[in-house]
Amino acid sequence: QVRLVESGGGLVQAGGSLRLSCAVSGLTFSAYAMGWFRQAPGKEREPVATITWDGGIANHANSVKGRFTISRDNAKNTVTLQMNSLKPEDTAEYSCAAGISSGAVMAGDVKFWGQGTQVTVSS
Repeated sequence: QVRLVESGGGLVQAGGSLRLSCAVSGLTFSAYAMGWFRQAPGKEREPVATITWDGGIANHANSVKGRFTISRDNAKNTVTLQMNSLKPEDTAEYSCAAGISSGAVMAGDVKFWGQGTQVTVSS
């Protein structure tokens, strides 16, 4: 059974930081590109960042570039999203995702989803 379990969400003031983690099991983690998505109330889900299977290439959405950083540890089967300089508009449910390639994940072609973790940024 494939499981993607996010943790690290919560309530933070604007300008603060949070670190999201996603623990993956039930698949060959190093064979998958990984990504983080978010969905705010009343809005469509959007990609935040993706990373290739080996961690060699990371892509970040323009809205988070310079503030968020995706990384992965293939020895621990985890993918992490470090979020700094958080803004109220970053408030959303954040989900991790696995796909066959970074480009596919960024395009929403996801094979496996996590259940999500809520991030709330107060002004």
